Amino acid sequence: MQMWNLSFGFFGVQIAYALQSANISRIFATLGADPHTLSYFWILPPLMGMLVQPVVGVMSDKTWCRLGRRKPYLYLGALVAVAVMAFLPNSGSLGLTIKAAMAFGLVMLMLLDTSINMAMQPFKMMVGDMVNERQKSTAYAIQSLLCNAGSLVGYLFPYIFTWIGISNVAPEGMIPDSVIYSFYIGAAILILCVLYTGMTVREMPPEEFAKFHNIDTQQKRERKSLAHLIVHAPKIFWQIGLVQFFSWFAFLYMWNYTTGGIAENVWGTTDVKSDAYQAAGNWVGVLFAVQAVGSILWAMLLPSFRRPKAAYAVSLLLGGAGFVSTLFVHTPYLLFVSFALIGCGWAAMLSMPFALLTNSLSGGSMGTYLGLFNCTICLPQIVAALVGGFLLRAVGGEQIMMLGIAGLSLVCAAAAVRFIDEKRPADE
Repeated sequence: MQMWNLSFGFFGVQIAYALQSANISRIFATLGADPHTLSYFWILPPLMGMLVQPVVGVMSDKTWCRLGRRKPYLYLGALVAVAVMAFLPNSGSLGLTIKAAMAFGLVMLMLLDTSINMAMQPFKMMVGDMVNERQKSTAYAIQSLLCNAGSLVGYLFPYIFTWIGISNVAPEGMIPDSVIYSFYIGAAILILCVLYTGMTVREMPPEEFAKFHNIDTQQKRERKSLAHLIVHAPKIFWQIGLVQFFSWFAFLYMWNYTTGGIAENVWGTTDVKSDAYQAAGNWVGVLFAVQAVGSILWAMLLPSFRRPKAAYAVSLLLGGAGFVSTLFVHTPYLLFVSFALIGCGWAAMLSMPFALLTNSLSGGSMGTYLGLFNCTICLPQIVAALVGGFLLRAVGGEQIMMLGIAGLSLVCAAAAVRFIDEKRPADE
């Protein structure tokens, strides 16, 4: 139960992240963004993550106060995220010009991703801080379950609100009420879940923490620089990082181009003002929910693999096949198979890298290393966003082809798994 409490707030944070992932391209396309420049809007989220999470890791490693070690950053991130979630979907409703509305939306997106990253990272760190090595895989499995459950809820909100009669269309340049209300409800759930974890979890005081992690007095006095920690990072840090590069490169294109690709390939429209495009946008939320369900089910099967590396590689290959299959599907329900397969890759990406890495780290620098490791998530997304427009032109402007490129990238990730050395290093 305590491991459940430790990660319960992640459920709310992931709802916010899912709403962002599934609706940002839809929001900016509705505001008037060109599909060829749409990937540039996705530079901000990973860039802010790459800047914020290492800082949160370094600072929280050195923080000891009445609220705890990681929880102060959790509370601050959650409060900012709630405020921003009230403003972002209203970017087109403030009487601004198109350019001003997109600029306002970009600022809100930057603040939202900064705050989500600040709220998300403490949950990963608290598992590393407070759970022993024997139970850590269970704790991260619970976190993965709550993560996917939050994604499921966040992805389905616009579809559910439309189903109960809330408008899914809006005047030109404005965001539909179905999306706006989704962000409002998501913000309320986020703060409630974070408060639950805050009230039910007690972080260890410094002396207890040092004893739990076998950190002696001399170790506690040492202040290793960030450069020193990077140079002396376990070899597995870089090996998993290579897999992460190809994996997250792929998923940036899923979040960026699925709405436009599905609208073109299944609904036969590129008109963002049409009912068909907004219907496709809602259906993308359903598809992402199917991905979350597929991820939950596949995560239950992963422990049955005798070799973790084989499980990791097979999962990524299945995800790659799911992406490539979307090129050949022209009916909405058949896409369920594609996105269930994509969920297999997502399940492995959520659990295996952190379980493998944290077992190679000591408690003293846990937060800093996890913050730095987040760069292996953010950097590939920035690269993908920068080259997205060029690749889209290279495939003739067909957004569905970008999902094919995502599939090839996951195949490369699966190939990179073979370079991971699972042996625990003798010295961090």
